[in-house]
Amino acid sequence: MESAKGETEARFPARTRVVVLTISDRCARGEQEDRSGPAVVEMLEAAGASEVATGTLPDEVELIAAALRQHAAAGAGLIVTTGGTGLAARDVTPEATRMVCGRLLEGLAERMRAEGLRHTPLAVLSRGVCGVAMESSTLVVNLPGSPAGAVTSLGAVLGVLPHALDLLAGRTGH
Repeated sequence: MESAKGETEARFPARTRVVVLTISDRCARGEQEDRSGPAVVEMLEAAGASEVATGTLPDEVELIAAALRQHAAAGAGLIVTTGGTGLAARDVTPEATRMVCGRLLEGLAERMRAEGLRHTPLAVLSRGVCGVAMESSTLVVNLPGSPAGAVTSLGAVLGVLPHALDLLAGRTGH
């Protein structure tokens, strides 16, 4: 299926387990409503992801890394994080992701930042990374914490994620 922009609209493979983790001290303490996580879930479900689990974690590198490992070991095909990718001292999501991922996918992160730059010059400050969790075929994608940044970034790569998941699962026939 092709969109009005000429991009291919891919659908997630059946029964792909997806996890969306919101990384935010304030959301984890219940002081702020999570708006990015639900926006990301809505986009993923619209693209055919049928099994989307969610969670909220504080900005603690070891807790984030442990959650990524746990969900990868439990068979998640895709883990999307939102938050913790900026320059503040407590923004540690990229560090946790690097601890867990054996292979980084720079092209996804570059594409997200490039699309973000079309909307705000602040996109260059995003440190989000994407990669494949070690000892699994789980794809991990870091998104910014702002709802607009999360939606823009995910929208920039959403069309290629199902194909990436197929490749990671060994479905390489094209």
